[in-house]
Amino acid sequence: MTDTTPAAELRNAAARLRAHLTDPQLTPGPWLSLDHGDRLLRNQPGDEDRAPVYVVDEPMSNGANADYIELVHPGVGAALAAWLDSAAHGWEALQLAAKRGLDPTNPDHVKAARLLNDGPYDAQDALALARLINATES
Repeated sequence: MTDTTPAAELRNAAARLRAHLTDPQLTPGPWLSLDHGDRLLRNQPGDEDRAPVYVVDEPMSNGANADYIELVHPGVGAALAAWLDSAAHGWEALQLAAKRGLDPTNPDHVKAARLLNDGPYDAQDALALARLINATES
């Protein structure tokens, strides 16, 4: 039986992100978009003294896509995966709080559960993001 709890959905999304991050062909970030997508290059210390490492073939046909790719480099993906894991922990805390008599629909109770888990995040937003990631074909 597949676990479909919110915490499981969040962990599945984090695992999918990490699977992409461990692809040996992935160019490490951060990345740099030059001339609004004419070139998308790896941008690490010392790269200015080496031949360019292209993230994608040049030129990209859509400058907005290049700018977005530059923004959401693998380092961002790793941080996002960690945040999703943290949100999964928050969902589990809310479930535990409900078992102890706290009302998960009461905003004050939800805030208390989040504070117990060091998370000022919105678990609903994290779950929506996880569902988008989980629905992506790859």
